[in-house]
Amino acid sequence: MVEYFYRSGKDPLDIGDEQLKKALSRNHDAYVSFIKSQEKVLLIPMRVEMERMIKNQEQIVSFFNDQVLKANQLLLENQDVHLRRIDESIAMIKVLYEVKEIKRILQQKFLIILDTYIKNRENLGSFKTKEKNELAELARKQIETL
Repeated sequence: MVEYFYRSGKDPLDIGDEQLKKALSRNHDAYVSFIKSQEKVLLIPMRVEMERMIKNQEQIVSFFNDQVLKANQLLLENQDVHLRRIDESIAMIKVLYEVKEIKRILQQKFLIILDTYIKNRENLGSFKTKEKNELAELARKQIETL
């Protein structure tokens, strides 16, 4: 445009210049047709491909979320099973500990009864058979009460 005004020597502020209007209109039409051709060649196919890509990514994200949710649900179920089994194991260990403790206490009581029996039998000597039998019977009764 600058060249047009420089070559023609016309005033750029003159609105009534028909040749200027035609030149501007031609340039404007050329720009518009270039933009339309670029839109058909580049922009519309790009938009279509972008929409297709967005749909594909939404499907991928949806599938991924479904898989993650299923995996998390399975993991939680497995954790619940493990927790129940751990609780059962703890209960069994407590029972075993109690049984072992009872056994230890019974052994201590039995040793006390046995020691008492041995001491009393030695004190009785070899000539009191009736008292030895009574002592043996007493020891048996004490052991049975365990």
